Amino acid sequence: MRLPFFDPQDHYFMGLALRQAELAFEEEEVPVGAVLVSAQGEILAESRNQIIKYRDPTAHAEILALREGAKKLGNYRLLGCKLYVTLEPCAMCAYAMVLARIEELIYSTPDPKTGSAGSLYNLLQDPRFNHQVKIRQGLFQKEAEQLLKKFFQLRRINLQPTP
Repeated sequence: MRLPFFDPQDHYFMGLALRQAELAFEEEEVPVGAVLVSAQGEILAESRNQIIKYRDPTAHAEILALREGAKKLGNYRLLGCKLYVTLEPCAMCAYAMVLARIEELIYSTPDPKTGSAGSLYNLLQDPRFNHQVKIRQGLFQKEAEQLLKKFFQLRRINLQPTP
């Protein structure tokens, strides 16, 4: 298996996504961050999970980034854009990327429970859809995994009944 190539810009943008995930962690949200970048390399959106804050089950980092990017560009079609995300997207987020015509997804760590970019399903490259999204994975995987593990370990501790 050939490992994906990540250039310095990829490292920079994923570093920003990881920072967004850390902010989500601090806000007691599931620590997922996203950065949407235009075809020209301009940052269109930086976002993080805010489901609890907005009381909105669709307020995933990816969805919030797509919404903000579409507003900035004045078009829901985000042609040529790349989305950097710290966790493999769920089915909702993956199909939203197809609808938005994202060119490429770069994500840190797979999600074996809900991942829809290859782990559970691969909605992004399903030939039955009218658009397919390129995928690269593994950039800052260890850091993203550690943040997620820490979050869920703390959550389990806090859910333990007190004697």
